[in-house]
Amino acid sequence: QVQLVESGGGSVQAGGSLRLSCAVSRATVSTYCMGWFRQAPGKEREGVASLSGYGPTQYSDSVKGRFTISKDNAMNTVYLQMDSLKPEDTAMYYCAATATRWCGSELRDSDYMYWGQGTQVTVSS
Repeated sequence: QVQLVESGGGSVQAGGSLRLSCAVSRATVSTYCMGWFRQAPGKEREGVASLSGYGPTQYSDSVKGRFTISKDNAMNTVYLQMDSLKPEDTAMYYCAATATRWCGSELRDSDYMYWGQGTQVTVSS
């Protein structure tokens, strides 16, 4: 079974940066669609970014220009670099994957088959 393990979450002040990592087992990121989602207390899960296996990326409007999704094929790891963090970015962040090289043009959680357990990001004002 595909396994996704997130790391890199923590607490940071507004304007700071964090880099989340998603280590992938039993799947190859170069042939999978990878995504990042987040969920704040009392709110529904929200798409953040996606990375198709062959390169194209998608971002939600709320993070575009601040967050960057990337991968290291040799390490089979996906990253989410988060800069200029805002308090509204506070959430549990989840890595997700599905067995297609194209993620689609929308960030929909229903498109993803495999999910990590999440890593908490807290941004204070």
